[in-house]
Amino acid sequence: MERAVERGLLRRRIDEVTMVGLDEKSFGSGQDYVSIMTDLKEARVLEVLPGNDTQSGCDLWQTLPAEQREKVEAAAMDMSAGFAAATRKEAPHVTIVHDKFHVSKMFNEVVDQVRRREHHQMQKQGDDRLAGSRQLWLYNPENLEDHRFAKFKDLLKENFKTSRAWMHKENFRGFWEQESYWEAEGFFKRWYASAIRSRIEPIKKTARTLKAHLPGLLNYYLYPITNAVTEGLNSRIQQIKANARGFRSFINYRTRILFFCGKLDLLPAAYQMDSVQ
Repeated sequence: MERAVERGLLRRRIDEVTMVGLDEKSFGSGQDYVSIMTDLKEARVLEVLPGNDTQSGCDLWQTLPAEQREKVEAAAMDMSAGFAAATRKEAPHVTIVHDKFHVSKMFNEVVDQVRRREHHQMQKQGDDRLAGSRQLWLYNPENLEDHRFAKFKDLLKENFKTSRAWMHKENFRGFWEQESYWEAEGFFKRWYASAIRSRIEPIKKTARTLKAHLPGLLNYYLYPITNAVTEGLNSRIQQIKANARGFRSFINYRTRILFFCGKLDLLPAAYQMDSVQ
C-alpha cells in the first residue's frame, strides 16, 4: 500500500483543484485528531496530517504547491478558529465558506442540550413528558413514522423551551434558501433579533456565534459549496478505521486513507504498459 500510494501521489494531477474542504477526523483514543483536505469537485482526499490546530491547517495548505494554491477559489470549513486562521495566513485570497452541515450539527447539539436540562427539571416535579423524545427533536419530522410524528406534534403544542429552541433551529434553515446574498443577510438579521429575544440562553449563545461568523456564512451565496463530499469521505474513513480495529501509527492511517479515498493511479508501471500494449 505504501508503494502504491507513493506511485499514485507522483502521478496525481491537482492543477484543476479550485474548491477544497477542510475538516478534522478522530485518529486514536482521547483527543487525537487528524486534519484532512479534500477536493470537493473530484470527491477525493488530497492530504491527511496529524493535529487539528492552526499549524495543522497551515501545513495542509503548504502541501499544495504555491502555483496551485493560487488557483483555489474557495474552501468549505466549520466555524472553528484554526482552519480559518490557517487559510487567512497561507491562502489569503481564498474565500472561506462556513459549512451548513456543521451549522446544522451545532443546532442539533444545542436543542439536545436544552432538552436534557429541561427534562431533568421536569423530572424533579414528576413530569416525564420529554422522556424518550431525544430522537424526535433531531430527525426531520418528514422522516418520522406516523405514530412518532403524532407524538412529536403533541410535544410541539406544549410551551416547552425545547419546542421553542427547535423552532429557532428549524427557522434558520431558511437562511440557506434565499435568492441572493442580500436577502440572506436580511433574513439573518430578522432571525437573530428573534433568537436574542428568546430567553433561551443556548439559543442566544448560538445566535451570537453565527453573527460573529456571518461573512463566512453569507459566502455560501458567492460559492454554494458544502463539506457534504468531505462528510461522505469521512464515513468511508470511519469504516476503514473500524475494519482495521483502529490505528496506532499515523503513517498507516494516512496510507489507508489515501489508498482508498485519494482516487490515485495505484497500478505499477508494468501493468500500465501491458494495458497499453
